[in-house]
Order: sequence, then structure tokens, then C-alpha cells
Amino acid sequence: MSGNGAAEIVEKALREGRRTLSEHESKQVLARYGIPVTRERLVERRQDVPKAAGEIGYPLVMKGCSAGIAHKTERGLIHVDLRNAGEAVEAYDAILAGMNGEPGGVLVQEMVRGRRELVMGMTRDPQFGPCVMFGLGGIFTEILHDVCFRRAPLERGDALSMMGEIRGRGILDAARGMEAADRDRLADMLVRVGRIGLDLDAVAEIDLNPVILAGKNPVVVDALVILDVPRRKL
Repeated sequence: MSGNGAAEIVEKALREGRRTLSEHESKQVLARYGIPVTRERLVERRQDVPKAAGEIGYPLVMKGCSAGIAHKTERGLIHVDLRNAGEAVEAYDAILAGMNGEPGGVLVQEMVRGRRELVMGMTRDPQFGPCVMFGLGGIFTEILHDVCFRRAPLERGDALSMMGEIRGRGILDAARGMEAADRDRLADMLVRVGRIGLDLDAVAEIDLNPVILAGKNPVVVDALVILDVPRRKL
């Protein structure tokens, strides 16, 4: 996977003295590893909103996007189900006002529909190195703590085993008109998350929450990558 441009995104942030990537940067890193993310455009000028919205297609979601803003919902920086250019421009103005001068822009993003939310991630353990996490996502992550971990690198079999370890594993099955989740695709994503941790020493944590099942297909809707100075460079 080396040479895919992900390292350059991380190195640029470190040169700027940052310890987090913006949501857009985080998803760029994921996309370079073949992890499915939302279609989106980063907009920095009001006049560019209608064009970006038209390219993504309605209905859409708009979010404040800055490396300095981790909790967008609490600050009112997420507007959903926008259905025309007028609503999109109004959302842009409201988001920009709510960002209070934070550097960045506004993400114009496809609205992914699905009733099942998962979480994936990576944390760098001092003893074991990169460890991959999988479990129930959305609000259930903090309420139920239904997650499991595996040390990277993962093989496909390891990733598939993780899906059977969470208490809520039935969420991946077909039920109430919903298709069974594409477990092979989920396994690929987990393997690739672990690969990011192995390839990029400066990536300390990855938080992908939620990963929404759009039908059977998982899509990363929100992402946060936290950085640290690699020890080998100290």
C-alpha cells in the first residue's frame, strides 16, 4: 500500500503542528487504502455550494470540517436531509457561523441511509502495537461498549472471527427486510484499518463511527485520525 499518498497527508499535518486530521483528510487516508467512504466535496466559498451539492446529489448532509473540531453534533455543525440549493446555502451560512473562525471548510456529503451502525478503529497499544477494534456503532458505542480487539496485522479469518465476538453480532444478519451485511467487505475494511496502523507510524488512533450499512454494504460516514510523533523520529 506504500506510495498511495496517505503518508503525505499525515506528514503535511505534522509539519503544520497538528495532532488530528480533519474528517475530510481522514477519509482521504482511508480511501487510499480502499476503505469505502462517503462521496463528498470540501467547500470553502459560499458560491461553490450549489455546484458541489449538484455533483453529490440530493438529499445531502453538510458538516463543518476542521481539524480543530472533534464534536460537530454538539456545536450544531451537522445539517442533514438537505433537499435543494437554497437549503444547502442556508446550511453553509449556519455552519460557518458556528465554526467561529476555525480554519477549514464545509463538507458537502452524500446522505447514506441505513438503520444499522457499526464502529471500527485502531489504537496503538504500547506493548502490542496497532490493535484493530470492531463493534456496535453510533450511540450504542458508548452505551453498550460492545466491541472487540485484535492485534494487527489481521488476516481475513481474524476479521471474520471478530464479527462473531460481539454480543450484538445478530445485527449483521438478515432481519426485518434488511439484507445480511457483506461480511467479506467488512473483513477487508478491518484488515485495511490494521494495515494503516502498520504502515503509518504517526497514526496513533483511528475512529470510524458510524460505519453505516447501506443495505448490505458498509460505508464510513464519519472518521477521525489522531496523530503522534513516531518514536523512531524522536
